Amino acid sequence: MSARYRAGVIGMGQIGRHHVIGYRGVESVDVVAITEPNERVRTAAQQEFNIPTAYSDVREMLDRERLDFVSVCTWHLLHEPQTVAAAAYRPKAILCEKPMTVGLASADRMIRTCEDRGVRLVIGHQRRFFHSWTKARELIQEGVIGTPQMVTAKTGEGLLNCGTHVVDAIRYLLGDPETEWVMGAVERKTDRFEREVRIEDRCLGVIRFKTGAQALIQSDLTPEWSVDDYQVRGMDGVLETTSQAVRYVNGSTTGWVTVETGYDDAWVLQAQGLVSWVEGATGHRGEARQARQTVEILMALYQSARDHEVVRMPMQEQGYPIDLMWDEGKIPVVEPGAYDIRAFLAMEPDDRAAYGEMRRQGMRHKDIAEAMKRRHQ
Repeated sequence: MSARYRAGVIGMGQIGRHHVIGYRGVESVDVVAITEPNERVRTAAQQEFNIPTAYSDVREMLDRERLDFVSVCTWHLLHEPQTVAAAAYRPKAILCEKPMTVGLASADRMIRTCEDRGVRLVIGHQRRFFHSWTKARELIQEGVIGTPQMVTAKTGEGLLNCGTHVVDAIRYLLGDPETEWVMGAVERKTDRFEREVRIEDRCLGVIRFKTGAQALIQSDLTPEWSVDDYQVRGMDGVLETTSQAVRYVNGSTTGWVTVETGYDDAWVLQAQGLVSWVEGATGHRGEARQARQTVEILMALYQSARDHEVVRMPMQEQGYPIDLMWDEGKIPVVEPGAYDIRAFLAMEPDDRAAYGEMRRQGMRHKDIAEAMKRRHQ
């Protein structure tokens, strides 16, 4: 069957490549164009994936190509302007990477623009397509552990990065409940950024859902962390899930019951879900209004730390609380030296190799940043 849909990808870093692979796993979709300002990266991606046309400018691609699907795979602060720009061309759908954006006002502008133009907007929480997470969600809904009481998870690399997946996963596992309140504590002594957005050094958060369940999140507080492992405690048992398996124990079992679910490429399943939605299916697991609730929780964790109190939903602050805390002098830098934990994404191959070796040695991001500066002095 020949492809019926034309897709274009904005940004050909690591995530953009995953989007191309995801689309290529759907028979009815052709990736006909990419855009990437870095010539080396653009040329390499075009050759590797045999993509007909590659652009350095987003607008040029949108002007010249009649795209059904547009993926936005750039850094956080570009998500809103590029989604809005793409929506003006009225593709069938836009798939924007996580985090959706920074701040609730920005998220609402993205949703409103796409809905006004009849464009479906999906946010790249592709882990919702892990078979294990879906099976865990089903088992919880079936009552194998009774009424859920507490979900615990650990993560690293900042709330806006891996923490986005963790918050979204918790909501997905629990059936996407609405949030009642959030309480968060934040430490920021360094001048830490993530993809050019100011972020925290560490965070501890509690989320209370309207169902009565709660979640406890630790971010950058422990040396071992995973965005794929969760424990859910219920009134009658405990369930744990990873990216490929689920296990649970309750009063009726003689021990842990393990369910092997296997793994299929979540990027392909995400793209298949996008096509299905366009063709008449009801919704998409990653649609923007679900992702907005994840953004609201993240922003509320920061806002709670800013005001030293519980934040009850709906959240009122529309901006980015970390920047507001910075402007108010509430998170002064104790260890000077701005650094970005994702700076390696923009590095040339030699620097990226050096960065990788320092990470394998267990060096802190801040120390690596200083070492990388010395390489170029």
